[in-house]
Amino acid sequence: MDEEYLEAVLDLVEAVPPGRATTYGALAEVVRERLGRGGPRSVGRVMALAGGAVPWWRVVNAAGAPPASHRAEALRRLRAEGCPLTGPDDDARVALRRAFWWPGDAADVSAARGGGGS
Repeated sequence: MDEEYLEAVLDLVEAVPPGRATTYGALAEVVRERLGRGGPRSVGRVMALAGGAVPWWRVVNAAGAPPASHRAEALRRLRAEGCPLTGPDDDARVALRRAFWWPGDAADVSAARGGGGS
């Protein structure tokens, strides 16, 4: 995993607002547009190796399910942020039709890094 790809993914994850979520595939599509490489599994690898310092719980699979190995913690954090979920139980998923976030433009990512956009 190269540093440029890793930083591109982590910058996008930092930009996901509280109460919203995005998918590995959406992140991969944006990074692929910018860098010409990678896919959802590459994003998952970045999150597994280096995602601890960013709001990792806001990244889910295409069905809205958080990472299986951290499911309970992810759901706790998502609930605390008011993210729409499919139910109150531990099998809940993110209600992506209501919670999905897509980076609007470079200003979203710049603002997450503290750049404030232009």
